[in-house]
Amino acid sequence: MSEKRARPSRAKANGAPPSWPDEIFQVLKDADVRQVCYVPDAGHKRLIERCQADNAMRTVALTTEEEGIALCAGAWLGHERSALLMQSSGVGNCINMLSLPSNCRFPLVMLITMRGEWGEFNPWQVPMGSIVEPVLTQAGTRVFRVERPDEAAETVQAATELAFNGDLSVAVLLSQRMIGRKVWTK
Repeated sequence: MSEKRARPSRAKANGAPPSWPDEIFQVLKDADVRQVCYVPDAGHKRLIERCQADNAMRTVALTTEEEGIALCAGAWLGHERSALLMQSSGVGNCINMLSLPSNCRFPLVMLITMRGEWGEFNPWQVPMGSIVEPVLTQAGTRVFRVERPDEAAETVQAATELAFNGDLSVAVLLSQRMIGRKVWTK
């Protein structure tokens, strides 16, 4: 029996991988982000690999997304900057924990790959994907959305500056169209 897995189909027409994960990585480096936590996600694969390869960054694989909010709080208390990488379906897991950054006034940077949008093959991703932005906004998080690869670095830079300069919770939603259509593979 073969195992099916989802894989993003996001290579450029010339076969080269997209450059936006590398550009976002550089923004995180420039913002002095030292800790990056994530739930494994194909949409963040390249960014995670870049963070793991950097000796100045510590990466932490999470079992669930809300752990990342607590890790980011601890990083801030330890005088380090952090970022949380997750998929849109994980936002629903974080609802209660999203009160922590607003009540404790610490910066939270979340980079969220969207699901349930353009080209989605899994109907289970659609409900949460369609309400991510209003849920985050209602929880006190400032939300930016990236639709095109050339907007990614600039938007993440603006988000990190807002979060770290204002002790605010900020999310950047990376659209499914930009990340690429996921397809089943064997």
